Amino acid sequence: MSDKDISGKTKICALIGDPVEHTMSPVMHNAAYKKLGLDYIYIPFRVKPEQLAPAVDGLRALNVCGFNVTIPHKVSIIPVLDGLDPIAEKIGAVNTVVNTGGELRGYNTDADGFLKAMLERGVEPGGKSVVVLGAGGAARAITYILAEKVVSLTILNRQEELDWAENIAELIKEDFGKVVRVLELRDDYLAEVLHNADILVNATSVGMSPAGDKSPVPADLLRKGLVVFDVVYNPINTRLLNEAKAAGAQTISGIDMLAWQGALAFEKWTGQAAPIDLMKKEAVKMLESHED
Repeated sequence: MSDKDISGKTKICALIGDPVEHTMSPVMHNAAYKKLGLDYIYIPFRVKPEQLAPAVDGLRALNVCGFNVTIPHKVSIIPVLDGLDPIAEKIGAVNTVVNTGGELRGYNTDADGFLKAMLERGVEPGGKSVVVLGAGGAARAITYILAEKVVSLTILNRQEELDWAENIAELIKEDFGKVVRVLELRDDYLAEVLHNADILVNATSVGMSPAGDKSPVPADLLRKGLVVFDVVYNPINTRLLNEAKAAGAQTISGIDMLAWQGALAFEKWTGQAAPIDLMKKEAVKMLESHED
């Protein structure tokens, strides 16, 4: 859609976060609207934490179809919504909101987006041994969606935030009756757990631009037969992914999860299947232009 196509009938979707300057969501969603000929537009809004409640009230009053929620509002938005999808409630984080007649309901498409990205690459987590690095919002969504399927799950996190990982383990034990191992994120523990792991997920921010030269895992611990999924999407090919490829491991980029979580939000707002390949292509194009 070009500016001249916007009318009084144009439906608005949005993103709220702080910052939002480098978000990929507008290029993904607006390209998808154009492709399907939908009279929608997607706009990012920078919302500071102290302005969250009035901003949400404003979006409701403006009758936006829905909006995405990013850092730092994924948890703090919950009290100002009218209801939550059961998975979002369990995870304790919202990244997508749907407005139905002024009622705002929160969802978490990160969880299903992660799973769909794995399945698209031919990786079935059922019966596998999985190691997840990190215990923030992304890790909560990922571990929860995997918990019922995997045979074993281990979470490693920094010592100063080990209680975050323990909280996730308690949630999973309560809901699925499954014991999750929690360890400090150290090279010796990594060596121990990766020896028999099938899937490694980096849900930390280590390796994210501008610190793209860093990796949370020593290269000599990566091997053939391991699937390495790095949720970091900027850069597209992180140091962890490059070293995993060199070791013969199968790799999955965070751009896949980014596109899928966006596609699932798109479907909730429009009721139509998202052109996932186009959304991914547009996000990659934008990231590559930034790298250049």
